[in-house]
Amino acid sequence: MKLDERYNFGDYLYERDHWIVFLSPNQGNLGSCVVALKRREEFLGNIKEDEWIELRIIIKELEKAVKKAFGATLFNWGFLMNTFYRENSPPPWLHCHFIPRYDHKVELNGEIFEDPYFGYMRPWGPIKISEKTRRIIKEKILENIE
Repeated sequence: MKLDERYNFGDYLYERDHWIVFLSPNQGNLGSCVVALKRREEFLGNIKEDEWIELRIIIKELEKAVKKAFGATLFNWGFLMNTFYRENSPPPWLHCHFIPRYDHKVELNGEIFEDPYFGYMRPWGPIKISEKTRRIIKEKILENIE
C-alpha cells in the first residue's frame, strides 16, 4: 500500500493488515523507523482493538530485529504529530516513531553510527549515509523480522 505522496515517512519496509513500516528518512539513530496506520486517523485514542493488537506485534518484531541486527541498547517510541500543524502541512496522519538508542558506536559498511545523547530524551539529528548503507540497514532489519 502507498500513502498519499505528501507524506514522507521514509522507505517502505513491510506492512501488516493495519500498519505500514518505513525506514525513517533520518538514520541519526541507526534503525529508526516510522510505523503508520493505513487508514487516516488523527488521534491515538481512536485506534481500534485489532489495530492495537497488531501494533504490539510490530513493536515486538521491530525491537527484536534491530537488537539482533545492530545491538541496540533500548528503544524509544513516540506518537509525535506536531509537524502536521505547521502552515502548508498535509492533514494529520497517525504514525509512530521507533527510535533505537545505543550506548556504543556501531560500524556498518564503513560508516560510524553514534548516539551522543544516549540516556537523554534527545535523539541524534540527521546524518548523511550512502544509499548502499541505507539498503543494508533495510536488508538487516527485514532478515531479522520473524
